[in-house]
Parts: sequence; C-alpha cells; structure tokens
Amino acid sequence: MQTLPNPFGMPEALDGVRVLDCSQILAGPFCSMLLADMGADVIKIEKPNGGDDTRRMGPPFIDTESAAFLAMNRNKRSVVLNFKEEAGIEAMKKLVEDADIVIENYRTGVMERLGLSYEDLKAINPGIIYCSISGFGRTGPYARRGGYDLIAQAMSGIMSFTGVPDTPPVKAGVPIADMNAGMFSVYGILSAYIHKLKTGNGQYLEISLLEAALAYTVWESAGYFATGEVAEPLGSSHRNSAPYQALETSDGYIVVGAPNQPNWERLANAFGCSDLIAREEYKDNAGRLVNRAKLEEELEIATTTKTTDEWLVVLEEAGVPAGPILNMEQIWADPQVQDRGMEAILEHPTAGAIKNIGTAAKLYATPGRITKPAPLLGQHTREVLLGMGYTADEIDALVESGAAVTNDI
Repeated sequence: MQTLPNPFGMPEALDGVRVLDCSQILAGPFCSMLLADMGADVIKIEKPNGGDDTRRMGPPFIDTESAAFLAMNRNKRSVVLNFKEEAGIEAMKKLVEDADIVIENYRTGVMERLGLSYEDLKAINPGIIYCSISGFGRTGPYARRGGYDLIAQAMSGIMSFTGVPDTPPVKAGVPIADMNAGMFSVYGILSAYIHKLKTGNGQYLEISLLEAALAYTVWESAGYFATGEVAEPLGSSHRNSAPYQALETSDGYIVVGAPNQPNWERLANAFGCSDLIAREEYKDNAGRLVNRAKLEEELEIATTTKTTDEWLVVLEEAGVPAGPILNMEQIWADPQVQDRGMEAILEHPTAGAIKNIGTAAKLYATPGRITKPAPLLGQHTREVLLGMGYTADEIDALVESGAAVTNDI
C-alpha cells in the first residue's frame, strides 16, 4: 500500500513556472494559490494603499491582515506596483518577459486602457498564457457589469433550488461561484500550458463567475433540458436518488446514501425496515423519488430510536455509506482529516503560527507543499525587482516616485 508522500526533498510539479497574479479577493487568488502549492513561483502584484481588498475582509487575524487573506495567499510573493504611474506599468511589462502566466480580474477594458492587455503582453512574450476572470465574461450584453459570488449564485439558478421549500432564497454556504471559477481557471491555465509545451504558443483564456456557477447545475439543467421542469429546493435530498439525504436521529442527524438498489436494501435492513423493500411504492428508485416525503417519515420512525454515533456503527457494519454532519470544530478534530495532512501550520512573520487547509490533490511523485505564509504587503518588491535586473538605486527611485512600494523585513 502506498503511503502519503513527504513533499520535502521531492520535486514539485510546477517548479520553474512563473505566475504574475494581478487578481484580488477570491477566484483569482484561489487559482494562483493552487498553482503555488504545486511549486509555481507566484508573484502577487498588489496595488498601493492597502493591496488586495481581502487583507481587510472578514475577521482580523492581526492588525494588518485578515484571516481570509492569510488562508488564500500562502506560498506567494508580494510585489506592490502602481499602475497609475508609467514606471509601475513598465515594471509589470519587464516582469512579463520571464513569466509564463498572467492572471487578472479587472473590469472589462481596464487592462486594455493600461496597455497591459493580452495583445500588449503577447508582443513582449509570445508564449504568455493570460487568464482573465470576470463576473460575466468579456463579451455579451453583461460584459461590463461587475460581478460577485452572490450575484453569480443567484443568476446561475443555484439559489433557486438551494435550501428547503417555502423559505426565502438561500445561497450555498461556501462561495461556490468564486471557488469554481478559480478551479476552472487552473484547469484552463494548465490545459493552455500543456499546449504551450507542445507548440511553444501561449494563448488567452477567460473564466466568468456566472458560467463557473452554471457549470455546477449539471443535474438541474439536465432535468430541465429533458422534461422542461424547473428544479425547486429539496433540502438535503438528492434530485435523482432516494434515500440520499439527512435523517433525524435521537440526538441530531445522519446523512445516508442509497443511490442504487443494493444500497437501498442494505440500508432498509440496517434500519430494521426490511418490510419497506417489498412495498410497491418503494420497489425501485423511481418510486422512492415520487414518494420521498413518505419514505423519509417511515425511515425516521426507526432512525430516531438511536443516536447518530450508534447508527454510524450499524451502517458501517452493513456497508451503507453514511456520515455525521460536522461543524468546523468537529471536522478539524476528525482523525481522518488529521491523518491525511489537511491541517498545515505556518510561521507568519508578524502573526506567529497560523493554520491553513492542506492540499487536496495528492500527487505521489511531485506532491504539493505549503511552506510559506501569506506575504506582507510589498514584502518581496525589492527582492523581485533586483532579480529582474533593477539596481538598488533604481528601486529606491521607483519607491520615491510612488510607482512601487517595498516592505523590507
């Protein structure tokens, strides 16, 4: 049996790949974080006067950084360039000469106005891969609208079928449009990078929050295409399988999955409800879907007789997929999560020891690694500019003019 790799001393999948990340908030930084975890050199290009807005969003971890920023920007270097100054734009263009990837999420038209569009940067580096992230895409009637995760969740249909029936609109508990846009960005960037390795050619790609959210409506869109029926909220239930949901126990809830006939029969037997198997209304999945509400009531007569933990033992022995509903405190104490290395502890220069989520993609030959905490604003400006060939005096001049900001620690 293979064991989880120890990343130290092992090669990194994206070693030598340089990413210039001009994005902020969530989708772009999440994308660049995933690339950085796999070994890419991610240079986070931030604006003066505060940098990435996420530094000030959510609960503060320390005076100058939010917990959200610390979570999303590990393994990166921070460079502050002022794109309102020509020298700041020129420094960005010089960085592009040795870069592989650019990520940006400015409103449509901003990078073109700055002279930092794909066509502008392609003229400097024909192999550049340029990823634009926006609310609605760079074309179409909504191209110039601003977009946020909440708006994408609403307009993609996700909020129309999330929650329980007859309640106000509910969004997914995580920023799923933002996170999925970040994931699609990684997918697009790495696809473009493979193409570049084969041909030497870079390319432009774009991701929108709306389309990233819409792409997750697989079951609901498929149902609508096939039947014309509009999906509605189902609580924890599945749209195409039953029982596949949360059921009440004597001290809480347990979630169970019986998406096929053998699992359904094992579940019914484990709950002591074997008589339900032969019932006409429950004999197949189609019938169980139609009679979902009644089936839930009948199953909960049994499930409310034991605690969640008691049922977990019974269902595991019966081979029925099941689990508890854990909160944040419980999941981070869970032995499976701890064993799989999903809690990473980093030493921040001012915040001290901080915890991060580990890497979810486990590569066994070139594992990802989390070694550096989120950077202070401008922490690496001088280091990166020196590496580009700027002299110390030239960097001081950039800082004095306001084209760059350094934070030497």
